[in-house]
Order: sequence, then structure tokens, then C-alpha cells
Amino acid sequence: MVEYTVTFLGIYFLCLFKFIAGPVLGYAAGYSVLEIELVTVSGMMTSVVAFTFLGEWIKRTWTIKVRQNPKKFSKRTRNIIRIWQKFGVWGIAALTPILLTPIGGTVILTSFGIPKRKILLSMLVSGSIWAFVFGISIHEILHIPFFQNLFDF
Repeated sequence: MVEYTVTFLGIYFLCLFKFIAGPVLGYAAGYSVLEIELVTVSGMMTSVVAFTFLGEWIKRTWTIKVRQNPKKFSKRTRNIIRIWQKFGVWGIAALTPILLTPIGGTVILTSFGIPKRKILLSMLVSGSIWAFVFGISIHEILHIPFFQNLFDF
């Protein structure tokens, strides 16, 4: 039981920063798809909740200390704005687990002035869907005979 808890907390901690760690390490630890989804979404949502409520303070403090004259439009900023204009909150939330980190997606949504409740809901739905998709995908892909033979020693 202690080993399970330590493993769960380790994967949870990594999911605070990188979403894909949950499904990959959860499968490696022998977790079911439900356990993978639980650890992944709980790790992601902890970051989302923390940075949603601390986001404005972090944005003000970080911008002042890190960059005195920040570049307004970089290629990355333009891409984020383009996604925002086309898809809104749900577009940023959907891309957060794939391309952004939970922290990055939350800070972006906070900087656009999205209400906290909408940030939490969109990130929860997106995280739940992607955790399920990644959990099932990894589980099924690694049961293909080619991959089973690849990892046989």
C-alpha cells in the first residue's frame, strides 16, 4: 500500500507540470485506465486551481521582474491569439494537455481575463477527455504484438 501511494504521489507531482506524464507513467506502473485518468486529471487540476487563483498576481509580478520591455508579438504569441480568436476558451483548454503545460494554459486563459469558473470547467473537461484518450491509446498501442516484442528482453 505504501509503494502504491508513493508511486501515485510521484506521478501526481509530475502531472502538475506535464500532462502526458500521467498516462505514460500510469501505464508503466500498471494502473487501470480509471486510475490513470484520476492521477492525471487531479495533478493537472491542482495546477489549474493554483494558477487560476494566483494567476493575476503571478502575471503582474513575473512581467515586471523578468522583462522590463517585453516583446509584444512573438511568433508564439501570434499563434496563441490566432487560436484564441478561432476557438476561444475551449480551444486553449483543448490544446493545453497536448501542446502547453497545465500552468501555461491556465496563465494564458487568466491573461485573457476569463472568469475563474469557466477556466476551471473548461480545463476539467479537456483534461478528463485527453486523460481518457491517452490512457486508452497507450494501453491499446502497447498491446499490439509488434510493440510487445519490441519491449521483450
